[in-house]
Amino acid sequence: MATLLIKNIGCLQTPVGSFAHGGASQGENLKLYDASVYIEDGIIRKISADGALAHSEDDVDTVVDAEGRLVTPGLVEGHTHLVFGGYRQNEIPLKLKGAGYLDILRAGGGILDTVRKTREATFQELYDKTEGFLDEMMGLGVTTAEAKSGYGIDLETEVKLLEVLKKLNEDHPMDIVSTFMPAHVVLPEWKGREAEFIKLCIDEMMPYVKERNLAEYIDIFTEDSVFDKEQSRIYLEEARKLGFGLKIHADEIESIGGSVLAGEMKAASAEHLIVINEEGMQSLAKGGTVAMLLPATSFYLGATFAPARRMVELGIPVAMASDFNPGSCPSLNLQFVMNLGYLKYRLTPEEILTAVTINPACAIGRGHLVGTLEEGKQADLVIWDAPNVEMLCYRFGSNLALQTIKKGILV
Repeated sequence: MATLLIKNIGCLQTPVGSFAHGGASQGENLKLYDASVYIEDGIIRKISADGALAHSEDDVDTVVDAEGRLVTPGLVEGHTHLVFGGYRQNEIPLKLKGAGYLDILRAGGGILDTVRKTREATFQELYDKTEGFLDEMMGLGVTTAEAKSGYGIDLETEVKLLEVLKKLNEDHPMDIVSTFMPAHVVLPEWKGREAEFIKLCIDEMMPYVKERNLAEYIDIFTEDSVFDKEQSRIYLEEARKLGFGLKIHADEIESIGGSVLAGEMKAASAEHLIVINEEGMQSLAKGGTVAMLLPATSFYLGATFAPARRMVELGIPVAMASDFNPGSCPSLNLQFVMNLGYLKYRLTPEEILTAVTINPACAIGRGHLVGTLEEGKQADLVIWDAPNVEMLCYRFGSNLALQTIKKGILV
């Protein structure tokens, strides 16, 4: 039995409960001072406060002195595109000269370039590259991450990406939840035949992935010039029949009904939501769907920011994620996302902590295990070089994660 005691915690701050927090509960955090946490075999067994030790130091394998610092749950990253070939830094000069997304796409660049390089990459090349990303994320305080496929588009490459994630989930300390996203882009050969591609996904790709247990969730890009609302509905309905959880890229560029569909189908999450309208927000609220907001993408693209404050007012559980990908958000720093939650969304520190812990955990089916610090839950914690969560929201550009603990092990 491996045991760990963390003592002298200045402030232990955490949401409470294994449910997605919306409305007033989004900003409700438990704060314990002069606290300690006792862990056995990766599970939190006791939490104490006000100077009382959760367990005697005498018979504990490892004692960690937090020296008065802040401790929170490990961060949960709810939206990434981690596995891809190549990078897209070569597009910067084109963008500086005024080239838009479609200009770069017509020249064979953009996501088409990523698809091409991803198809060319070997399993080992993708594994090694993604492993490096996971190491970086864990060093920033992330202990659980969602990761999507979507840069293969054909079955062979999509499966390769999911198999990379499955192997890394087995090998790496990070817990990885995989999402299958073949409907990420309409390649030139499928233009005008989107309905046929959706049928291919339903008839061939989804059953193959499900039979091999390669993904828990499925996602689709519901957007102007990609897949429309009805195509998305058919795709998601069939995915649900196979047992996939549902996610939707919605209302990123144009509001064409993706968020409304997400609420109607009670999807686990609707993602992006930069240009969501009131109808869409009302639908999410009614459906109990988590709003997975991606402020670093808005930042990188110079786009507007999702109406997070209004979503909280409507009782929609708000989560925030990085959207790490080679095109629209080449950053996996969830601490920066927390900064943007304060600066651009005007969320409170308590709402922000909820948005990067329990709410994304619930959106990826892990709310019963992680996302809060409670007795009986998995021991995923971060010791911060900060006295409180306000400091995490205030400081930007520095890594304040002093020590990440995953399943009771210092990593």
